[in-house]
Amino acid sequence: MAETFDFVAIGSGTAAQVAVHRMADSGKRCAVIDYRPYGGTCALRGCDPKKMMVSAEEALAAYRRMKGKGIEGSVSIDWADLQTFKRSFTGPVPEKQEARYERKGVATFHGAARFAGPDRIAVGDRELSFSHALIATGAEPRPLGIEGEQLLTHSDAFLELGTLPDRIVFVGGGYIAAEFAHLAARAGAEVTIVQRGRILKAFDPDTVDWLMPTFDDLGIEIVDAEVNGVTKTDGGLTVNAGDRRIEAELVVHAAGRVPAIGSLELEAGDVAFDDGRLVLTEQLRSQSNPKVFAAGDAAANGPPLTPVSSHDAKVVVENILEDSGRTPNYRGVPSALFTEPPAARVGMLESEARAAGLDFMVNTGSHPGWFSARRLNEEIYGHKLLVENGTGRILGAHLVGPDADELINIFGLAMRHGLTADDIKSTMFAYPTAASDAGYMLG
Repeated sequence: MAETFDFVAIGSGTAAQVAVHRMADSGKRCAVIDYRPYGGTCALRGCDPKKMMVSAEEALAAYRRMKGKGIEGSVSIDWADLQTFKRSFTGPVPEKQEARYERKGVATFHGAARFAGPDRIAVGDRELSFSHALIATGAEPRPLGIEGEQLLTHSDAFLELGTLPDRIVFVGGGYIAAEFAHLAARAGAEVTIVQRGRILKAFDPDTVDWLMPTFDDLGIEIVDAEVNGVTKTDGGLTVNAGDRRIEAELVVHAAGRVPAIGSLELEAGDVAFDDGRLVLTEQLRSQSNPKVFAAGDAAANGPPLTPVSSHDAKVVVENILEDSGRTPNYRGVPSALFTEPPAARVGMLESEARAAGLDFMVNTGSHPGWFSARRLNEEIYGHKLLVENGTGRILGAHLVGPDADELINIFGLAMRHGLTADDIKSTMFAYPTAASDAGYMLG
């Protein structure tokens, strides 16, 4: 006989956590299901552990910039110690999360979830009936359809490497490839990125151009080619890319992710999907089954970022509890690339603003002589700001250099809450800080 719940979440990442705790706080009987340790991608296999490992890279890069300018000695990355440091955070997460659920009376299930009907979910030989369910299963590497695809590893496994291989190839040239290539190269690996066309296509071409010398300085080879296949050899692996044969000990899938919904048996739940994506209303509700919602990377409705997952979850809960018809608002959501130095963006690319026919001015420049860069002996510091003529509305902000990942939040705040370029220029920021550069970037 099925156990009955008001709300069941499939997944235990950010979206599920936010939704389940809010539903439980409203007095609803809730359950959460995950076949992996509780915590989700961000806390266990993504943003948080990645940023902890990048901390070592930041320290090493700072040492190399400042050597001979007040800093002496020898510094290197100890990969095993760095993993121990990272696991000091990730290790306790699953137990802590389950304890939080237990304190709120949330039922926890471990195993692969699948729909057993429009209002039922099966986990092993147990069945849960629900009034509402949330698909929050995150994303997984997209199928590449190449020979030897099973020989590739992925970002989750890269973050768990006990030892760092000498030769690594990243297939794809997006966030994951750039960030992990920087980290691996600084830790001593020989790194190649294989990508057809320009890498980091989600970022402004000018900011990427300013960042590219760091790849050269680290010895990271970027091969403009399509990967045709991967084969196993006595010496490791061979990546076939155009007319190149690239030898490696590890090949990492970094060519994009898709919603992780393939094992849910959605047809049994009358949950519509098309081309690997859930078919949702503007309120993140299944178009075919009004009892089912989705959030975060599984919904693939907004940018694939942790704050979006949290925001989606709040939208879902409000629509369940209040039937408010609320829709997500993704205006002014910043994203950051945690290379060293970092890059960041919010809003439109220049090409997107021009395609939309908007009337705007571009404030852009490379400023390694500005104090924020000089004090760190950093040669890369640039910005591109798109400001609408007449209204002063900020359409897009694109940064690279020291504290770009923090400074971008000022422009995101302005975009989300309707602050103009003049509002930012008239604000008195603490000086000397990265934030105090914001006004100068706007002209």
